[in-house]
Amino acid sequence: MHEKLFYGWRLCATGFCFAIFGLGGVVLGFVYFPLLNLFIQKPERRVTLARKTIRLSFAGFIGMMHHLGVLRYEISGAERLRRRGLLVLANHPSLIDTVFLMALIADADCILKADLQRNFFTRGPVAAAGYIFNDQGMELVQACKASLQGGSNLIVFPEGTRTPADGRMTLKRGAANIALRAGCNITPVTIRCEPRTLGKGDKWWLVPARMARFTIQVGEDIEIQQFRDASASDGAAARRLTEFLLNYFTEEVQRHARTES
Repeated sequence: MHEKLFYGWRLCATGFCFAIFGLGGVVLGFVYFPLLNLFIQKPERRVTLARKTIRLSFAGFIGMMHHLGVLRYEISGAERLRRRGLLVLANHPSLIDTVFLMALIADADCILKADLQRNFFTRGPVAAAGYIFNDQGMELVQACKASLQGGSNLIVFPEGTRTPADGRMTLKRGAANIALRAGCNITPVTIRCEPRTLGKGDKWWLVPARMARFTIQVGEDIEIQQFRDASASDGAAARRLTEFLLNYFTEEVQRHARTES
C-alpha cells in the first residue's frame, strides 16, 4: 500500500514539475527576456545574463524534483566543470540530461534541435541565450569553434539523440569534428539513470516503479592530439576519436552499473 501511495505521489509530482517547467519557459520567454532586451543594450551582456538565468532556473528545477521525491542524484568530479572554454561531451540516457549539465556549468552553450526555436515554451529562452541550432549545416562546426574560442563552455551529446531503450549507443562524428577543428580537448561526462526514465520515446507519465537515481561522473580530460598524430587525415582522426568515445562511454556506463549492483 505504501509503495502504491508513493508511486502515485511521484506521478503527480512529475506532472507538477513539468507544468512548472512549461510555465517557467513562458514567463521567461514573454516577460523576463523581453525586459532584458529592452534594458540591456550590449548583446554579449544580454547573452551572459540569459545563460545565468537559465542556469539558476535549471538548478532550481533539479532541486525541486529532488525535494519532491521525483528523483535522486549524485555528482562526482564537478570541480572539473569550473573552467572556461570546455568542450563537454556526454552520453544521453534521459530527457533531463541537458537540464543537469546546464545547471552545473557556468556560461554553457549547447547544440539544440532547431524545433525548439518554434516551441511555444522554449523559443524565448533559447533565442535569448544565443544557443547553437543543429540546422546550420556546414556552418555548425564553425559556430561551435567560435563559441569555444569565445570562452563559452559547449555541451554536446555525440549521440545526437537520447540513447535507445536497449542501451546501445551510436555516436555521430560531429562531436569529434568539433574537437579536432577547434583544437579543444574533451571533458567527458558519463550519465547513468537507474531505473530508466524519460528515455527516448518515453512519455512523462511513464513513471518507473522505483525512484530514478542519476549518477553523473565528470572524467579527466581526453587529449585529442594523440588522434591527430596517429591519423593521416582529419577524416581518419575523426573516425578514430569517435570510436574511442563510443568505447569510453560504453565502458564507463557498464562500470557504473557494476559498481551500483
